[in-house]
Amino acid sequence: MINITSYIEDIDLKKIAEKIQKNVRISPSEGLLLFDKAELPLLGILSGLTRRRINGNFAFYNRNFHIEPTNKCVYNCRFCSYHKPSGDPESWEYSHEQMLDIVKRFDNKDVTEVHIVGGVHPSHDLFYYGELLRKIKQHRPSLHIKAFSAIELDYMISKAGLTIEEGLSQLKDYGLDSIPGGGAEIFSEELRKNICDEKSSSEMWLTIHETSHRLGIPSNATILYGHIETFADRIDHMERLRTLQDRTGGFNAFIPLKYKKENNSMAYLGEVSIVEDLRNYAVSRIFLDNISHIKAYWPMIGKETAQLSLSFGADDLDGTIDDTTRIYSMAGAEEKNPSMTTDEIRSLISEAGFEPVERDSLYNRI
Repeated sequence: MINITSYIEDIDLKKIAEKIQKNVRISPSEGLLLFDKAELPLLGILSGLTRRRINGNFAFYNRNFHIEPTNKCVYNCRFCSYHKPSGDPESWEYSHEQMLDIVKRFDNKDVTEVHIVGGVHPSHDLFYYGELLRKIKQHRPSLHIKAFSAIELDYMISKAGLTIEEGLSQLKDYGLDSIPGGGAEIFSEELRKNICDEKSSSEMWLTIHETSHRLGIPSNATILYGHIETFADRIDHMERLRTLQDRTGGFNAFIPLKYKKENNSMAYLGEVSIVEDLRNYAVSRIFLDNISHIKAYWPMIGKETAQLSLSFGADDLDGTIDDTTRIYSMAGAEEKNPSMTTDEIRSLISEAGFEPVERDSLYNRI
């Protein structure tokens, strides 16, 4: 193996690269230094080294679809393009029957997962959504239900008058299999006051995920990047996740979510470049040494950038989607009608020089 450190002139970066080559965990200050000083080619080499150590040359995908019950929401986050008030022509609220109809559209398709997230509806509690899960499981017992961000869970469980542990236990009994990573945004409370002041705190997000892991409900984790946060804020966010993962081991994947500017009150910020996207994937892969998978969510960043991300630490492209999500298309994402066949995903992965592997929701190979 080529000793890449011999080509690095900066002494501090050389020390970090030596640690990464030896599979030694880097510190938050070293992660920040990678963001601040490492050039993209070096980050590609170091993140590729880490990626191959954890996942070889494999790149994963699954067959999934989304249900977004409503975009009516009690919160009005500054970065959100999805929230619409009642009466707005772009607002919607699906009944249980309408959501079951979405499930039934896939009766003759080999999907393995339904992903359910939406706005925090003011009138719906845990029992309303629990009954939805029960109906889905009755119709298709084998379908993995990944549902409800921690922000939705906090509200629906509180509205039902239950503790977090009681609420998650009941949802598991209803049919909840895992939890997505949404709502984490950025953990800095100072920044949360600026961009999503009404929302559940970072500590509540972490508490909900830690409790779910303890109950045997795995989850994902996210970060919203590319707005008013600094590199130090990103490292702080990832350090909190890494610490929690050390305790529980319950996170399946980390998904960097790029701030998109259309139709929200932070549009003046613009958007970060593809170079910054790749830098963020690379540092995430290097720093989060205990989370097995880094997901490039292609409906958000586009197929080409998702393909590039595989060479900067990402190893998962999510799934087929089948045009069932509007969260990012409403914010100006490249993929206006997100849908890919398995052949298209496999070609995207193979063209990038990786081996495509179909998985289930828990990364078991199919």
